[in-house]
Amino acid sequence: MMASYLLQEGRAIMRHVGILAHSTEGAALCFLSYCQEGFRRLGRHDHPDVTLDYIAFGRSMPAWDAGDHDAVRATLAVSVSRLARAGADFFACPDNTAHLALERPGDDLALPGLHIAEVVADQAERDGRRRVGVLGTAYTMDGPVYPRALGARGIEAVVPDEDDRRLVNEIIFAELVNGVFSDSSRQAYLRVIEKLAARGCDAVALVCTEIPLLVTPEVAPLPTLDSTRLLASAAYEVATGERALPSWRGGPVAGNAHLSGTVSLSFS
Repeated sequence: MMASYLLQEGRAIMRHVGILAHSTEGAALCFLSYCQEGFRRLGRHDHPDVTLDYIAFGRSMPAWDAGDHDAVRATLAVSVSRLARAGADFFACPDNTAHLALERPGDDLALPGLHIAEVVADQAERDGRRRVGVLGTAYTMDGPVYPRALGARGIEAVVPDEDDRRLVNEIIFAELVNGVFSDSSRQAYLRVIEKLAARGCDAVALVCTEIPLLVTPEVAPLPTLDSTRLLASAAYEVATGERALPSWRGGPVAGNAHLSGTVSLSFS
């Protein structure tokens, strides 16, 4: 089915998306998925305009280690400003952990952006999920972003136990962000997901954007919520006018109509 494009003076136009990269493999997967969405729906070699800006992940790691989310936000804001100067109409950040920093109070970002956790939680709600396992970095699994986004829709967020959270995080930083995807790590993740299934989860959210490169729907013990590809699809829909232009410019998102519910995070 062809996209229902925005119209201006009788001709189709498409918005320009800026990909706000914060880690290599996840940003590359988002870029590729976005372009491939265009190929499927527009035809060979066609997609809405896209610009990617990436300030090396390593420059933000000292701030992450220090818990200085404001410093990370400042770095990300530079990228958003550069995307705006490149002509982007909105941004999509294919890095779940980065949203901990993007949600910090501060000046409005130069562009409105999609919020990855809202995109994932919307899909979980459409799928009728009630208890979703959350796999990501330690920052994301221990943080408030997904408990809030899922909880606002009446969905419980469940994270692995402490040892498994440590394992998942170590594999992300030692392997996945460096483009290493080993079968031993895949099997380790599948065992973690099996435990989440045993605890009553009806889906697992892959909310480090590199995890979908390791764990595919064909092998996962639970239905997956692929944050990378869901974000790419949402960005495509914004670009083609099938979804409204976002209004979020960083900072707290509690004013969102979907964020009026309770927050629930389960470690048990």
